[in-house]
Amino acid sequence: MERKSHIDAFGAIALIAFALNLAFNQVVIKVTNGGFNPVFSAGLRSLGAIVVLVIWMKMRGVSFAFPRAAWGAAVLSGILFTFEFTCLFVALDTTTVSRASVIFYSMPVWLTIAVNFLLPDERLTRTKIIGLMLAMLGIAVALGNRSGGHVSWTGDLLALLAALSWAGIALLVRVTPLEKVPPAQQLMCQVAISGPILVLMAPLFGPLVRDVQLIHLAGLTFQIFAVASFGFLAWFWLMSVYPASGVASFSFLSPVLSVILGWVLLSEHVALSVWAALALIAAGIYLINRKPRMIA
Repeated sequence: MERKSHIDAFGAIALIAFALNLAFNQVVIKVTNGGFNPVFSAGLRSLGAIVVLVIWMKMRGVSFAFPRAAWGAAVLSGILFTFEFTCLFVALDTTTVSRASVIFYSMPVWLTIAVNFLLPDERLTRTKIIGLMLAMLGIAVALGNRSGGHVSWTGDLLALLAALSWAGIALLVRVTPLEKVPPAQQLMCQVAISGPILVLMAPLFGPLVRDVQLIHLAGLTFQIFAVASFGFLAWFWLMSVYPASGVASFSFLSPVLSVILGWVLLSEHVALSVWAALALIAAGIYLINRKPRMIA
């Protein structure tokens, strides 16, 4: 498919569907944790993704070769990937989907701050600064609200660490030789490093198996196919076809949809302050990613 200069109708539908997929995945992780130790579940997801990716890459004739210059960054990316999902899965085990998602999807905020110092061509503009201020205020509101059930400082902190790790991975792709590595190889490296480490770490977080039922196995299968393998590949493909700024501008949908799905599907109580935090963060992310207007 040829490179597009703007987000067309197909791209908009695909990006909304991807945001919904990520949002639904937060609910799926929460449910799957009922049957598996959260870190063990994350490890099984990565191991399953390895199998799926190997089959897909062989069928498509995608090379497994990896440039030597990118190995250091790739290993660091895999370690950050491991840490990210350790934090996220445990966070969703200790707090609500709505709280974890609002904090986790603040990732573009931390990435924007980092690139401002590391990439001279991406300095903060007035619009981005306003967006950062709104998003930071939203994060403060979310962290400051301690009312309602299932509120955990541990869960909040872990969700924040997961967001920072995710931003670190995105930054590595921007400032290291990983930028030249095809998406499939990047993803394979991340799941190949994270899978074994997560499984070996899992006993530190309690029994590997809790009360496994069919719904937990279905949730794990969904994560392997719809998120950890084909979901991420779809995201990389969208990034290769559409402008990065346009693709990124849809990222504000994921926390919005996550909170709504947690409320609808899990009957989570979402305090008014969480809705306020969500609105502030979503608005901030939108402004951060909005393409500047061209002066005629």
